[in-house]
Amino acid sequence: MKKNICGIQQIGIGVPNVQNIWKWYRKAFGIDIKIFEEAAEAPLMIDYTGNKVQSRTATLALSMEGGGGFEIWQYTSRDTLKANFEIQPGDYGLYAAKIKSKDVIKTFDYFNKIGLKSLNKPHKSPNGSLSFFIKDPNGNIFQIVESDDWFSNTKHPSHCGGPSGIIIGVSDINNSLKFYQDLLEYDKIDYDVTDEFEDLNCLPGYIGKYRRVKLSHTNKRTGPFSELLGASEIELIQSMDRTDCKKIFMDRYWGDWGFIHLCFDIQGMDLLKNECEAKGYPFTVDSDNSFDMGEAAGRFSYIEDPDGTLIEFVETHKVPVIKKIGWYINLKKRKVGKNLPRFILKAMGLNRVK
Repeated sequence: MKKNICGIQQIGIGVPNVQNIWKWYRKAFGIDIKIFEEAAEAPLMIDYTGNKVQSRTATLALSMEGGGGFEIWQYTSRDTLKANFEIQPGDYGLYAAKIKSKDVIKTFDYFNKIGLKSLNKPHKSPNGSLSFFIKDPNGNIFQIVESDDWFSNTKHPSHCGGPSGIIIGVSDINNSLKFYQDLLEYDKIDYDVTDEFEDLNCLPGYIGKYRRVKLSHTNKRTGPFSELLGASEIELIQSMDRTDCKKIFMDRYWGDWGFIHLCFDIQGMDLLKNECEAKGYPFTVDSDNSFDMGEAAGRFSYIEDPDGTLIEFVETHKVPVIKKIGWYINLKKRKVGKNLPRFILKAMGLNRVK
């Protein structure tokens, strides 16, 4: 057996009300397929929740257009806290989720039509592709980006799919590159530029020069859900002028308001654990054998990037296909790198929430 990174499974988002914001994500992005919904305690995350077991409810949702999903996460044992400072570009951590679009101009027009105000008009990124930014009602920032990688066509009027990457603030890009290129296999540099950027100057607190490095992967991802999850990218951003950069989750818990983790669907957890330890990034959380979330099961773990940003790995063991008829798939013995048939992945679309 070998280690296999299958793609970005989901981005965790801490919210004050799961159902309210998920309704917005369905309308804005078409992320309307419910994979699971569960309320439980989170004892394994105690090191990140104030040394106290906290309770929460979580919903995993995705789009059948393709891309990763959102794990929409809400505390039920305490209030969900916002940062007590304005998060600015260059602060350390998960800054903005990238949402893929078939046509960025049409997505921009759709948002205007339904009354969602974007932060800027579509601008060219350093590689010439169009993108723009929008905030959700909780203040989380999303970048709408061009993509030609799609699983199916749901004809959602937004022309969007799920998340295809993320912008991550770092303190030292050269140090972080070793982590994201070597360990997470984002081996291709799409651009590496230092400048003042017109496409970013709409962001709250934007000031001065930044270095931006966008990473993608040369090899196509493989594995059970890889065709649905699709290709992805990581953009690292470092402020060259600010001297007051902070950790986005400074003085707060995992699960609080904002992007709480970046999760990869993987195969070969034991091998990955050994590799992470050998490269100086040991698991800080490990569910060991298998966790059971009622409708889904698997093994999960966490590591930290050089600035403490949380990266989650999930090795899926059981997942619902059509919950109404009790159709679940057991993946524990599936050959590494083997894709699930497209008809099975498409059948998950029957779990759509309208």
